[in-house]
Amino acid sequence: MAHSSSQSAPLDNQFAVSSGRKLFGNIMTGVVFTCVAIAAIPLISILFMVITKGLAGLTPAVFTDLPPAAGVAGGGFRNAIVGTLVTCLIGALISVPFGVLTAVYTIEFGRGNKLSQFVSFCTNILSGVPSIIAGLFAYGIVVLTTGTFSAVAGGIALSVLMLPIIIRTSEEGFKSIPRDTRLAATGIGATNFQSVTQIILPAAMPFIATGVTLALARAAGETAPLLFTALFNQYDAKSIWEPTATLSVLIYNFAISPYKNQQALAWVAALIVVLLILVVSIMARIVSRRKVY
Repeated sequence: MAHSSSQSAPLDNQFAVSSGRKLFGNIMTGVVFTCVAIAAIPLISILFMVITKGLAGLTPAVFTDLPPAAGVAGGGFRNAIVGTLVTCLIGALISVPFGVLTAVYTIEFGRGNKLSQFVSFCTNILSGVPSIIAGLFAYGIVVLTTGTFSAVAGGIALSVLMLPIIIRTSEEGFKSIPRDTRLAATGIGATNFQSVTQIILPAAMPFIATGVTLALARAAGETAPLLFTALFNQYDAKSIWEPTATLSVLIYNFAISPYKNQQALAWVAALIVVLLILVVSIMARIVSRRKVY
């Protein structure tokens, strides 16, 4: 009997320890869920405010009319929607080729050398540069040179912000491709150029597309760079070398306006921007799930 009692004591201790761990695990799980709920409160509050106030003024006219004059009812922001698409397109046309080619060099041709490490270091710094600095950069090299604000200047400013995102996601795409794929290409006599253009790039295309969509999502919501470059236009821009209205700058201008109608349009424009970023983010998630190899 004494022997059995001595055996049951360690079992009781083990049971007590496991119960304590279970209790600690439950407490920590509760803490995690509480922190997640607290972190979600600002996002939910912003979405609730934007949706409720934006939907109230969402009419077909906002997509077809121009911004109203001060104190005039009605109107829309057709020109701002077009301007946002144009500036983002210009930014993508500049940043995508440079970003992808940079990633190709750092991963496929220059991995480990000093120049590749320097490029990666510069990419890290560029990803942390405030957006207003990108706007000042584009202002100095485009606006002061051409003598006018324009969609081109805005697109160049946005390309600076989009570039590190595209480089990083493209690099991750190239890194994810198995080494056996490269060895197989070399084994059948393919050159480095052929393996990159015909095998590596197609296989990494979902990652590149994800980076492009994420970069566009960020560019669509930027305001500070466009204040220095594209500025604003009450009417439709007839050329990419003219001041161009964008949704983010329209929100900024109309949100601080004393007129109720312009403030209402600012909420509608904010809703459009949120929906645009949501759609682009969903596209990025769908594309990132595709597997080419």
